[in-house]
Amino acid sequence: MSAELERKEWSGRLKEWHEGAKEPGLTALLVIESVLIFLIIPLTATGVVPQITLEATFGILVIAILVVAWHSHAATVAVLIAVLLSAVGSFLFHHDPKPSTEWLSAGGRFLALVALSLVIARVVFGRGRVTFHRVQGAILLYLNFALMFFIFYRLLSITVPHSFANLPESGDEFGSGAALLYYSFTTLTTLGYGDILAVHPLARSLSNLEAVIGQLYPATLLARLVSLELQHRRE
Repeated sequence: MSAELERKEWSGRLKEWHEGAKEPGLTALLVIESVLIFLIIPLTATGVVPQITLEATFGILVIAILVVAWHSHAATVAVLIAVLLSAVGSFLFHHDPKPSTEWLSAGGRFLALVALSLVIARVVFGRGRVTFHRVQGAILLYLNFALMFFIFYRLLSITVPHSFANLPESGDEFGSGAALLYYSFTTLTTLGYGDILAVHPLARSLSNLEAVIGQLYPATLLARLVSLELQHRRE
């Protein structure tokens, strides 16, 4: 009986800790992901920042993801599996660069993004008052869309060479994927500078799909947040 009470007390403390850490964890996740996308990856591409900095930032990002997704056992397991797949795939690709090993690593990263995005989507589009942390989650979800499509573009460029025109053929920029990440964001935001072009039909289809999501998501999000705020004021 004492052991059962102790277990329940420990479970309650853990739940209380997670609830207290979830919102700061969401803030930290947004900051880390933004720094990674808009600072670390471009600087790594130019050789200003060493590759180890990029890997260390990924590690910190994984910790922040686990803090946010901890209350969902399925999401936590998915993230842990994703980390294992990504690590194994990166190790194998480093020693034996083949499309199959890159697919393994990319699959891990995509699984982690999907698990995180589902957890965040429940917070963003769920019932309740519109808060600052809900808005943060909405921004994170938008960034995750660009990262997901970046993974698709990266896999396509490796599997089908010359799927994109004007991509750097060698060097750190191509290795870090900075050019394709830039292309993903310009497509999501429908800026379309035209310096990198989708040539392969599948690349064009993916680009069209990302552009559509980039237009519909903000409109859908705004409508949902307005309806939630109006409902909260009526109640």
